[in-house]
Amino acid sequence: MKKANILILLTISFFVFCFRAQCQEHAYKWGNELELLKRVDKLPTYHTNQYIEQESSYDRTGGNDDGFSGKYSYISKEKEGLVLAEFEGPGVVNRIWTPTPTNDTLLFYFDGEKQPRLKIRFMDLFSGEVYPFIKPICGNEIGGYYSYIPIPFKKSLKIVFQGERIMFHQIQYRKLSGMNVESWTGKFSEGDKKLLSEVAGLWGDISPKVDNYRSGLSDDIQTKEKTFNIKPGEEVTFFDQQTGGRIVGFDIDGGTSFEGRYKDIILSAKWDNEQVDAIHAPIADFFGYAYGQPAMRSMVMGRQGTTNYCYLPMPFDRSASMKLIYKPREEVQQNPMSVKVKVYYNSNKRNVQEEGKLYTVWRRERPEIGEFYTFLQTKGKGHYVGTIHSAQGLRPGMTLFFEGDDSTYVDGKMRLHGTGSEDYYSGGWYALLDRWDRGISMPLHGSLDYSLPMNRTGGYRFFLSDKMPFEEEIYHGMEHGEVNNNFPVDYTSVAFFYADRPLEERMEPTAKLREVYLPTTHVYFPQLMEITLERGVQVILDRGLGITSFGKGAVRVTLTDVPEGRYRVLLNFHEGPKGADFQIWQRQNQLSDWISTKAAADGYREKVHVGDLQLTAQTNSITVHVRDNGDANLFELTLITLERID
Repeated sequence: MKKANILILLTISFFVFCFRAQCQEHAYKWGNELELLKRVDKLPTYHTNQYIEQESSYDRTGGNDDGFSGKYSYISKEKEGLVLAEFEGPGVVNRIWTPTPTNDTLLFYFDGEKQPRLKIRFMDLFSGEVYPFIKPICGNEIGGYYSYIPIPFKKSLKIVFQGERIMFHQIQYRKLSGMNVESWTGKFSEGDKKLLSEVAGLWGDISPKVDNYRSGLSDDIQTKEKTFNIKPGEEVTFFDQQTGGRIVGFDIDGGTSFEGRYKDIILSAKWDNEQVDAIHAPIADFFGYAYGQPAMRSMVMGRQGTTNYCYLPMPFDRSASMKLIYKPREEVQQNPMSVKVKVYYNSNKRNVQEEGKLYTVWRRERPEIGEFYTFLQTKGKGHYVGTIHSAQGLRPGMTLFFEGDDSTYVDGKMRLHGTGSEDYYSGGWYALLDRWDRGISMPLHGSLDYSLPMNRTGGYRFFLSDKMPFEEEIYHGMEHGEVNNNFPVDYTSVAFFYADRPLEERMEPTAKLREVYLPTTHVYFPQLMEITLERGVQVILDRGLGITSFGKGAVRVTLTDVPEGRYRVLLNFHEGPKGADFQIWQRQNQLSDWISTKAAADGYREKVHVGDLQLTAQTNSITVHVRDNGDANLFELTLITLERID
């Protein structure tokens, strides 16, 4: 009997040992998550019940204090500092963003431990100076600091800020329910280091190509090429396959044909003879053009040279077809276009249980005041992987519509709430020099354009490890304005997602919706004016463009972005005891007489008409001549407004 008991105990011990060994062997480690930042071939794969959620500094009252005061920038105070987030595990932090990093320390407490395993300066999450937080997986541009280095945790994670004040931030994490996650150790194997180097190399490649993504089910690529001419009113199918497989990517080279005000070439794709097209969008919008010009060059989609590329995998079950449609337009000269297409594909059809099909939703809308703009609202199972967004304001002046926050509801719960539109695109501080002030492309996010005179901007963001899963439904949208969606806008977007069921409807890009909107009033703000100085003046940026004369001098202001035409010129400026005289010219043509800004007390004048001008690509400037008025020699220019004359 004793021998039998000993045998039973040995058997149980053996199975326990084997079970523990198997669990350890199948532990989800840092490298498993890091690999998702290069394995674009895995984008179609479901992350079942792995919900993405976010802790951020957004204003809980619905106002616009999304980090300015710091009131909502932490969830509690402890002896160690301000608690930014407390997450229940298992899970992994996928993305940390801020436009306001500091040199204060962040403490990361794992699994209820009393001591932090990770202790790092807030700034060093993004500086590239502390391993493994290296560039370009971490970095800063267009006003935002970002890190995609994964931080896994088994039971829990608490993040504490050791400083007196923190402002804007977003900390995004993914739940890994039921998985044996290995928490952050801060120790990295040679394999981890090699993988990190590979990810950094891929993200830093500014010439993306399909070979970057030859792995897994996206390997064994064949190429189908087709060169053709297409005329208005024609459709040309460039890919058609009647067996299951997947498109790994495609290139479309149309030269400069897709540029310009009219977006009349439509890209269309269908999988498995579904009733509604999986892709149906103006090709310019699909590839991230901004208001008629190429603007996006991400690691997975965009334009390089004259080639438009997309390397998002597109698996299908039985058939796939892709075509271009050239929509005719009345009273506009439309020329034939020459197009060259390459489609990269293989015979690895979709794994129905584990993968979704790629779908896109194109929209252009002027949402009502008080209503959100919707990127995507759909039912079923899938995950969201990308947004391309052109944002046009319909009220001249500052781009305050981009104060609007993003919101994401998944399966009946708000999972993410952002802190501003440019923040969603990992940027920050629009209308400030060298921040969100122009189009800039990064590996997964970027600004498409920024123009104060045209009152427009735009951004893009793609999701790899942080793709947003849904089991039943998803709503993903954006506010427009500081509060209550109070700014009139004209928004265009393409939403990218994988799903288990086809689209039920689509918006048709009508002739009006395919035309770039051109405002008729344009406002130039001093912080982004392009100026050239003549001798005799000194310029500083204070409460306006402060021009100090030393006797007499001039400053030329280039009037960028605005379409050619005839305009009224209106100026806003300060008056006061130090006010100088000014006069406006357009090159050698005098627009105004001398105007005095000298006054006994400080004052402010708005929209003073100083003349009319004809604006062309060669005459797109005005010159401000300034002269002393006795001992007064300061002209403070705050706004230049152009009003189009029909």
